[in-house]
Amino acid sequence: MQINITFDMTPEEFRRIFGLPDVQQFQQEVFSQMLEKMHKGEEGYDPMSLYGPMFNESMNVMNQFQKAMFSMMQGKTPEKSND
Repeated sequence: MQINITFDMTPEEFRRIFGLPDVQQFQQEVFSQMLEKMHKGEEGYDPMSLYGPMFNESMNVMNQFQKAMFSMMQGKTPEKSND
């Protein structure tokens, strides 16, 4: 048996129902400060320094996904890592 329940609500309504804090103002302030530092050219706030690690990690995830797909196509089971 399978039961599906759908809730039609906005993210704001969802946040209020579950009692989650409204962090929109905080996020806007942090983003504004980050943009200000980027415009001033402060060290560590250039786009490549800020977004480089995210791009590298997303590429690693994509490579791992591709390896898993190729392994499955070849009939291999994924190896467990000891992280």
